[in-house]
Amino acid sequence: MRRLCHSSPLAEFELWRVISPSDQNQLRRLSLPPDIIQRAIWLYYRFILSFRDIEDLLAERGIVVSYETIRRWANHFGPRVAAGLRKRRPKPHTVWHLDEVYLKINGRMVYLWRAVDAEGEVLDVLIQTRRNKGAALKLMRKLLKKYAFVPDRLVTDDLRSYTAAVRDLGLTRRHDRGRWRNNRAENSHQPTRRRERRMQGFKSAGSAQRFLSAHAAIQNTFYVQRHLTSARTHRALRASAMQTWREAAAAA
Repeated sequence: MRRLCHSSPLAEFELWRVISPSDQNQLRRLSLPPDIIQRAIWLYYRFILSFRDIEDLLAERGIVVSYETIRRWANHFGPRVAAGLRKRRPKPHTVWHLDEVYLKINGRMVYLWRAVDAEGEVLDVLIQTRRNKGAALKLMRKLLKKYAFVPDRLVTDDLRSYTAAVRDLGLTRRHDRGRWRNNRAENSHQPTRRRERRMQGFKSAGSAQRFLSAHAAIQNTFYVQRHLTSARTHRALRASAMQTWREAAAAA
């Protein structure tokens, strides 16, 4: 088992040293090296795979584990790893793009509000039942509190809720609106749509919020803009992202 997953005694010691006693007890009950759990979680959030797909991939390596166990790993450790990744991210760009898109959950229409910076990094996601001024204010206040600085520009579409919210916050001079100026935020919804189709829809607003928040943090870590870099630079950035992932997973 250890040979298959290429773990080292030192790496396993470091992981056991930093995680909480309650998580240590849970991992002992699983009777699997921690790096197998890390790999399963990484596969689920990094690629468009189902729990059954990951079960088959692990089985091909001689690791027998059920898809329900992988589901529990992802739900329990995924948000913790994502929180560690957020702490390791640098300060975002000073131009923010805000957009909203509808989601259908159990036959009910809700709205996914998303903010990204000028480099495509997801700043935050928020699922709300409304598409009004109050919902826009909630997202903006959450962003300002989370990053503790005011952006140079806020780019949105022509939805009037943004204009009213920006006016209440006193950021009217920083607000830039237009139908075609917000393509950065609109394109950022594409990974969500692909995962939504693969998962055959989200089961509840709470589970969707938890998954999308964790997915955004992990996506940011591995978003290296490959089309803008050379092969050598891309390999270096990818290696750095993997090292950041390992550090966050070890501390989860």
